[in-house]
Amino acid sequence: MSLPSFPAKNDKPLTALGFDFGTQRIGMAFGQSVSGSARGVAVIKARDGIPDWETLARHIEQWHPDVFVVGLPYNMDGSESELLVRARKFANRLHGRFHRPVYGMDERLSSKEALEQVMEQGGKRDEAIDHIAAQIILENWFTGLKQQAPAR
Repeated sequence: MSLPSFPAKNDKPLTALGFDFGTQRIGMAFGQSVSGSARGVAVIKARDGIPDWETLARHIEQWHPDVFVVGLPYNMDGSESELLVRARKFANRLHGRFHRPVYGMDERLSSKEALEQVMEQGGKRDEAIDHIAAQIILENWFTGLKQQAPAR
């Protein structure tokens, strides 16, 4: 099952939690559509792609997002990866547990861009970048959302 990229109608401001799915860590960012900005808020540990759902629930309670955006890790040639299948499964579980709309966003190169940002700021290569990748995914989604908006 594929995830929709954007809501059918996007005429109201939205808050969102974005996720950079991984089998050991899941980065999370919070943002809002008015400014199109996001910020990394957490990295949640996962065991074989399964997050600590209680920790995740606490973050959702704290941030009260309208929607979720999950990064979809396509291969560079656009084909589907095994991790993409698992990211979709995570997205479906998010929807099932928390009853909010879930959208998918192509996340190719978001981790590379996140690592470059960390390195430019004097960080280390082994530093956790998952929350920064989630921020990039969410900001890219907001950009796409604005491009979908009808002209007024």
